[in-house]
Amino acid sequence: MTDVNTYLDPAREKMELAVAYLDEALAHIRAGKANAKILDGIRVEYYGSLVPLSNVANISVPDARTIAITPWEKPMFKEIEKAIINSELGITPENNGEVIRLSIPPLTEERRRALVKQSKAEAEQAKVSVRNARRDAIEGLKKAVKQGMSEDVEKDGEAAVQKLHDKYLKQIDDVFAAKEKEILTV
Repeated sequence: MTDVNTYLDPAREKMELAVAYLDEALAHIRAGKANAKILDGIRVEYYGSLVPLSNVANISVPDARTIAITPWEKPMFKEIEKAIINSELGITPENNGEVIRLSIPPLTEERRRALVKQSKAEAEQAKVSVRNARRDAIEGLKKAVKQGMSEDVEKDGEAAVQKLHDKYLKQIDDVFAAKEKEILTV
């Protein structure tokens, strides 16, 4: 006979992963403030292979509107600039021979709304993952009834899964609300 936790633990794990993924995805959406995480997806050619930008340069945020990139090797300046220009950042790098600076422009109202919409889509994706985890757990519990689990235990398990579901949906809503506030703050 199976235990309710056999279904609750994987569901909880999937829900936690959905919230963690949302946190990561929202960190890459720039909100008008300089954030080194927006460079995480940029790959630079280094001795024949593509590596993350952070592997070939020091990235710092000296103020709220600037990201400074200091390459560890002089030949990397051109490669880093090329990678930034070819990325979807939409920011032109400024190179003074020692440091590459990215000036983060203030967001227009239209761009802010587009970023909120993008963030909302990411949050909705995370909610779908949480709902799928709930569905899988409930289906597992229903199958367990056929294998001998009592219906009372199954109903309690469903209630526990629903409680988990509600908890993680609230977390997702909170994470999205914080990002929305960050984006809309001028």
